[in-house]
Amino acid sequence: MRNIALFLMYLGTAYHGWQVQKRDVTVAETLENAAARVVGHPVKMTGCGRTDAGVHAKTYVANFYTASSIPTDRLPYALNTHLPEDIVVTSAREVHEGFNAIGSCVRKEYTYLIYNSRIRDPFYVNRAWFYPKHLDEAVMQEAASQFVGTHDFAAVRSVGTVTRTTVRTVYYYQVERDGPLISLRVCANGFLYNMARAMAGTVVYCAEGKIAPSEIGTLLERGDRTAAGPTVPPGGLYLSHLWYDDGEAVFDA
Repeated sequence: MRNIALFLMYLGTAYHGWQVQKRDVTVAETLENAAARVVGHPVKMTGCGRTDAGVHAKTYVANFYTASSIPTDRLPYALNTHLPEDIVVTSAREVHEGFNAIGSCVRKEYTYLIYNSRIRDPFYVNRAWFYPKHLDEAVMQEAASQFVGTHDFAAVRSVGTVTRTTVRTVYYYQVERDGPLISLRVCANGFLYNMARAMAGTVVYCAEGKIAPSEIGTLLERGDRTAAGPTVPPGGLYLSHLWYDDGEAVFDA
């Protein structure tokens, strides 16, 4: 059996997240169905993470096992003929037998987009969070920087996924403005359920003056979800970069 890693991107608006579910259409189910038609047998995809309903991926990695001999350079073309336009496989590679798209991933970066203008842009509907009140990106950066380091992030997660620990390490959290578009890029060794969206909501809370950036450290120590900012809408969130290093498969995506 060959272990194939697929590199893809997708718009998550039409899907109920990555993970296969009983009643809702998901990215994993759609990709598995397409792969099964190409390789001629049922396929089980292992994804690099459970993106929520409406969340997008500028890059995503999934792996599956197959007895098919189709060359990896032909797989993207074959898969894309069976996929809808909002999911695209960009490349494929054969990886070692033990490679696991989620287990071998050592870092992830999410980017959250805010369209900060008094007038909404229809081209950013479900692509960025429309926020008409002016946001000071300098205050937002001051707030975002407070998350960098190793902390217990229970205060910025939603209950929903059982996890052994809520401690994570954030390597950077950068806020940039390009005209009306504000991007929040955060990289960590792992993310809790809704963590990236709750962090973004807390950064916006600071820009609104509801929380001082200096209070974020205490907020994290207390682990009080009600004291942090809201979980912002999913349409502005993108999985934007992945790092792999399991000793045999070492690459960025």
